Amino acid sequence: MRIKKEDTVKVISGNDKGKTGKVLKVFPHENRVIVEGVNIIKRHTRPSQRNRKGGIISKEAPVHVSNVMFYEEKAGSTTKLGTRLLNDGRRVRISKKTGEILE
Repeated sequence: MRIKKEDTVKVISGNDKGKTGKVLKVFPHENRVIVEGVNIIKRHTRPSQRNRKGGIISKEAPVHVSNVMFYEEKAGSTTKLGTRLLNDGRRVRISKKTGEILE
């Protein structure tokens, strides 16, 4: 999975198509990511020690990684990600569209 935490992504399919947001959490074994402000669900909760009032809470649900694409803010468009091995042995992510190193 090439998408990492803190990346900016754009939703390319589903109900929230076209929205952009920052990746809050990554679940690599399930191939899912949680994106800020995307795929909002309503959760009904009981009163507890942590949440004294209870009620309905809105929060982000995971989205499959195939439904999001890396968004390059400099170029203002989406791009595919690739990897390149540098001379010093480090593996870095690169933008397929511009060829820039992202790390």
